[in-house]
Amino acid sequence: MDGPSPRSYLFVPAIDGRKLDKALDSGADCLLIDLEDSVAAGAKAEARETARQFLAAHVGDGERPRLYVRVNDLGTGLTADDLAAVLPLAEGIMLPKANSGADVQTLASMIEAAGGRDADDIGIIAIATETPLALLQMSSFVDAHPRLEGLTWGAEDLGTAIGASSARDASGAFTGPFALARNLALIAAHAAGVQAIDSIYADFRDEAGLAREAADAARDGFSAKMAIHPGQIAAINAAFAPSPEAIAEASAIVAAFDANPGAGVVGLDGRMVDRPHLLRAQKVLARLR
Repeated sequence: MDGPSPRSYLFVPAIDGRKLDKALDSGADCLLIDLEDSVAAGAKAEARETARQFLAAHVGDGERPRLYVRVNDLGTGLTADDLAAVLPLAEGIMLPKANSGADVQTLASMIEAAGGRDADDIGIIAIATETPLALLQMSSFVDAHPRLEGLTWGAEDLGTAIGASSARDASGAFTGPFALARNLALIAAHAAGVQAIDSIYADFRDEAGLAREAADAARDGFSAKMAIHPGQIAAINAAFAPSPEAIAEASAIVAAFDANPGAGVVGLDGRMVDRPHLLRAQKVLARLR
């Protein structure tokens, strides 16, 4: 779908048709129809069929969120069956536990084998920090495949893999290993030229904590955040929407360079702005809805 990149990605269990239908009105920019963690091993086939029916019923709708599917990771042996059920209906695929860019390439080949459309039609978002091996190979996501459109990170599976008792300290801040994972995902996404998507905030009742974390993510360079509950969407959308002040400043910078084509530096309100300011301003305006 055309338009600005999503600000909010809402996980919805593929097994629950009622939740899928309600999620359409959640305000989320993208639904992540989940075939992985929220579906028990014995219910995978039923979940695939529920997801397929939901996609078939709504891909033709005009005003709706984007519809992506989180498949099971490549090590499970379930990914091919997941893709066969939801392609070519799904607009994007989320790959969990991606160890490197090679996993993105493998998934891209599987999408094509399953009857997926061109690279511009079905993108890939990789969860790139859920294994220790992935943290050592983050640079491999740069130029991994044209289908790659986003990188995100997760604390839960990484915590299990390294034996951490908690991802956060007593103040609620991420401890060292998880702060590293977050930062590597952010930097790798920008190095790859894809969307940097922040992880979930697990305590969906803590509205203040979510708002704080989303604002910090936007400040640091993330452009979206994942959610596990519809009640989180409004705060996430607000955090990643440009403020009126940011829009006004970006518009003024772009106008100043338009009035001085070819200039490397222009004066604006008593200060000098250069090409990095212009690029930042253009990114702000590209997020307008």
